[in-house]
Amino acid sequence: MGIAFGVLGPVTAWDGTGGAIALKGPRHRAVLARLIVARGRVVPVTRLIDDLWDEPPAGAVGAVRTFVAALRRALEPDRPPRTPARLLVTEGPGYALRAGADAVDAWRFERAVAAAADLSPEDGLGRLEEALGWWRGPAYAEFADQDWARAERSRLAELRLHAVERHAEMRLALGRAAEAVPDLDAHAAGHPWREEAWRLLALALYRSGRQGDALAVLRRARALLVDELGVDPGPGLRRLENDILRQADHLDSSVRGAAGRVWAEATAAYDRAVASGARARLETTAGLLRDLAVTGGGGLRAAREHRVAAVEAAEELGDAELTARVIGAFDVPAIWTRSDDPGQAARIVAAAGRTLAALVPGHAAAGHEAARVRLLATIALESRGDRSGRGPRAARQAEEIARRLNDPALLAFALSGLFIQTFDRTGLAARRDEIGAELVELSDRHGLVTFEVLGHLIRMQARSALADFTTADAHAAEAERLAVRHERPLVGVFTAWYRALRLDATGRGTVEEAEAAYREAAARLEGAGMPGMERGLLPLALLCLRLRHGQTPPDVEDADWGPYAPWVRPLVLLARDRRAEAAAALRALPEPPRDLLTEALWCLAARAALTLGDRTTMERAHAALLPAAGELAGAGSGVLTLGPVAAHLNDLSAALGPSSGRVTPSSRELPYQIRPG
Repeated sequence: MGIAFGVLGPVTAWDGTGGAIALKGPRHRAVLARLIVARGRVVPVTRLIDDLWDEPPAGAVGAVRTFVAALRRALEPDRPPRTPARLLVTEGPGYALRAGADAVDAWRFERAVAAAADLSPEDGLGRLEEALGWWRGPAYAEFADQDWARAERSRLAELRLHAVERHAEMRLALGRAAEAVPDLDAHAAGHPWREEAWRLLALALYRSGRQGDALAVLRRARALLVDELGVDPGPGLRRLENDILRQADHLDSSVRGAAGRVWAEATAAYDRAVASGARARLETTAGLLRDLAVTGGGGLRAAREHRVAAVEAAEELGDAELTARVIGAFDVPAIWTRSDDPGQAARIVAAAGRTLAALVPGHAAAGHEAARVRLLATIALESRGDRSGRGPRAARQAEEIARRLNDPALLAFALSGLFIQTFDRTGLAARRDEIGAELVELSDRHGLVTFEVLGHLIRMQARSALADFTTADAHAAEAERLAVRHERPLVGVFTAWYRALRLDATGRGTVEEAEAAYREAAARLEGAGMPGMERGLLPLALLCLRLRHGQTPPDVEDADWGPYAPWVRPLVLLARDRRAEAAAALRALPEPPRDLLTEALWCLAARAALTLGDRTTMERAHAALLPAAGELAGAGSGVLTLGPVAAHLNDLSAALGPSSGRVTPSSRELPYQIRPG
């Protein structure tokens, strides 16, 4: 065990045996705390001085060096004289703490909370109990009044409150409602503005047989919100009150206790009744894989892996109608437009195409047409990013047939494929918003929960692109409500990214707060089973954030840009003052993929072209971005933004000359230019 650091309470450090390390005076601890906040990045000496003193003394630089030297002696007492420090290092204009990923309790806490989201209630409860036990008091307790600690303290406090509420949810899921009541009562009393605290407390009381107390809690919450804040309770509290009044069946968790027994008995009966080689097993398996795919990271990965095997097994039997049912049963919608496994997607598309061709025309007409819709919608979904035109054609055909058949479930599946194929040019956020609205309305009427969640997420993305964050907030909240009620843990990945984007785009937080929110969102991708979303997304979001604020991320040279590397490379080369290489990279730049980040990648290309004076690329970017003049670049992803597309177009117009035309008279220009170093 190496050196460990604690910031979830007073700042402290422990040696390899767990003994406390003497850190001397408050300014020594302040230096250590400030470096921990920086998360491995270099903090210049000048910044340390500004953070340590309101009015720095004449010998401030020497004092900082003294503090650092004392910390080094305390943290590495056995380091030989005149050998470089390994933990608290000097780098460039300042110092950095090179601590391991598990060395700081706050960092371990973040990962534990993110990991618990994908665990079963039994496993997740233990993980959160352990993580919450690491708190010894308010984070960075002795630095509560320091500006440099404020954002990190707030972020960690919010994450702790979230963990407390998820811990309570897991207790409720395990039928331990009465046990959850005391902790939730204290939580709601200590944080009376958190509606989720009141909702969970009322639900725990109701499940403990205390219906009157549950209603009293909800009425107390309503009075507090109305009297103190002048706002009505949100939909979650209103719906819970209504459900308690009518004693809705879904509020009773007792059915969960019997679920395991029912499952075991039913699967045993199925094994006895259905022969191991029966074709019915393939159809049943396909349905189970669909349900498995929405349960979380491990389930999604397993569902993808076994899906291809099921399709290939059906094809081997030579029964096109059976194969169509097996392929079409996996009606799992997608909200991210980059495939998690392009090779597997291509195999599914090929199988669906062969099956479409093999279906006997005119045979069992209604069922035949329904099978065609499912195959076409599958092709549309799995062809995301394909430029052949097959995906859009399949999406339009699926929608047309589904509307003619007047089948809500088929139409919802077809609309999900249509959404994935609505990226043939920039500026289509309003069209996607229409699709999302129809999905929400259709699914709500017919109880299609998975597609209702999809509709809310689509609208969350689309309204973000249109800078309507009030409406986007409502859809994010409704998607989360449905996700909790119907156990869809992956929804939280997308809403966490949305909240980071919102903090960034609206300017309601500092750059540091937005960056912390992005990092927290990225942590939720670990183990989520979505490789198409993982690589490169966090560095891309941080790059966009910093560029909008006239900064270059300190880790710009070392980041893994994943699939976004071609569009970032010219900017990285410019930051290194390698203009000739940047110009060559820009000339070789392909068109961005037609997906949720098209506008953002075009804007990155535009910024490099403006700096290099590459007129050809400027003209390409201007033409591509013009249809999106009224949107926020990249915000349609629900993940990141480069600000108003109009600002980029105006910069391009100014460089290209009067013939290109100015998009708006707005003065909202981007505040940066790429500079070396």
